[in-house]
Amino acid sequence: MPDEEELRALDVKLKQLKLDYERYFLGGRPREPVVLRGEVAKLVAIYSNQAITNIGLRFRFSSICSRYQAHKRQWLETLRQIEQGTYARHRFRADLHERERTEAPEGSASPPAPAAAPAAGPGQTPLYEEYRSARQRCGQDIDSVTPAALERVIAQQRETLRQKFGDAEFRFRVVVEEGRAKIKASRVAAS
Repeated sequence: MPDEEELRALDVKLKQLKLDYERYFLGGRPREPVVLRGEVAKLVAIYSNQAITNIGLRFRFSSICSRYQAHKRQWLETLRQIEQGTYARHRFRADLHERERTEAPEGSASPPAPAAAPAAGPGQTPLYEEYRSARQRCGQDIDSVTPAALERVIAQQRETLRQKFGDAEFRFRVVVEEGRAKIKASRVAAS
C-alpha cells in the first residue's frame, strides 16, 4: 500500500513528465521523455494493484491517476498529429521557414523584406492582424489582444528604445520564438 510520501513522489514525477512533454512539443527537448513516462506508468500500475484503505490516500491516488490518463491522451493525440504532419506549431514553423526561403534572394546579404500583411479592419493595423494571427497559430490566447493594448505595448517599447538609442527609427515586426508570437523591434537604417 502506498504511503503519503510515495504518492507525493509520484505526483512530482507526473508534474516533471508534463513539463518534459511540453518542452519536447515546443522543440526545447530533442527526444520524447520515455524513461520518465515508463517510471510513472510503472508506479501507477503497481499502486493500482494494491488496496488503499486510507480514504484520503485513495482519493489522492485516484486524482493523480486521472491527471495521468488525461495527459497521456493529450500526448498521444499530439504525437499522432506530429506523425501525420498536422501539428499546428510544427506546420506554422514549416510555413515560416518556407516563406523565409522563398523570400531570401540568392547571394544577398540583406535581410528579407517583410511579407505583405493582411488587410486590416477599421481601427486595426496590419501589425495587429499579423500578431493576432501568429498568436492564434501558436495556440496562444487571442481574446485579450486588442489594437489599443498592442499600441500601448509598442509605445512603451518605443519610449524604452528612445531612451536607450536616442532618436533612431525602429520598425516593429512579428516573430515566433519557442512557439510563442512576439513583437520585435529592429533599427531602420538611415538613408
